Amino acid sequence: MAENLSSQNPPKKTVTKKTLRRRRFFAVIILLVIVWWFNNFTVKITEQTVKSPKISASVRIAVVSDMHATDFGISVDSIVSKMKKTSPDIIIELGDMYTTGSSQELMDKPVELTKKLVDEGFPVYFVNGEHDTDRKYIRRMAEAGAHVMNYESETITVNGNRLRILGIDNVYYSGTFDLSNEFTLDDSCFNILLAHIPNYEKFARFGADLTLCADTHGGMIQLPFDMGPVYHEGNWFPQLKSGNTVYDKGCFDYKNGTMFITSGIGNSPVPARFNNRPEIAVIELIPE
Repeated sequence: MAENLSSQNPPKKTVTKKTLRRRRFFAVIILLVIVWWFNNFTVKITEQTVKSPKISASVRIAVVSDMHATDFGISVDSIVSKMKKTSPDIIIELGDMYTTGSSQELMDKPVELTKKLVDEGFPVYFVNGEHDTDRKYIRRMAEAGAHVMNYESETITVNGNRLRILGIDNVYYSGTFDLSNEFTLDDSCFNILLAHIPNYEKFARFGADLTLCADTHGGMIQLPFDMGPVYHEGNWFPQLKSGNTVYDKGCFDYKNGTMFITSGIGNSPVPARFNNRPEIAVIELIPE
């Protein structure tokens, strides 16, 4: 009986070293694709808290930027779903949601996003960046329900708090650029400045309670352990080399205020993010 069972067992297959190497190679490729997809096409929620004596009750501000609408990537419905989960009181779109010169279908995406957010009952405030300056596009964003804040200001009341929202569409700032020539801050309100491109020195001098910026994409590729971006504004490993502050993403305080830079939600010119996932930022204003 034992002999019969033994004779029925098939001989074991021998796995060659070449086959093992091939399996390991494909396993590494699959792992790299998963890591690449996770870093470029999944959205995280970044939460920041800003305290102020001008705030009497919590206000939640959701920020999205730099969508750079493409034929692939994070869908409009996915962004809307994530936004709803953050329970914002207001939503800010900080520019470069579309690239001027792209197809009509791509222009439709940020317009559709804005309309769906407005239809959900969220107030949406918008400034454009350097890539979405198309007048037709800006008009369509307004028609979708966005408050277009290009050198405009608006005072609103949210949860009993008076907020003054100021917006600029300056793409690049000259040496003589001075926001005080355009706006006067209202000390009775919590002043929020919307500007696509960050400029810490000029915004700190202006002194809004909160300045919201975008444009940098967070440096795209971030080194681990908070060592900063690989590349930023023409410099490789700027934080490692100089040790100076790099205005790539996150909060940067100045006298009586804070500048926040979101790393945005899109990938441009190519999907090459690492350790810096697309984000929807939520700034919660709370009493000091």
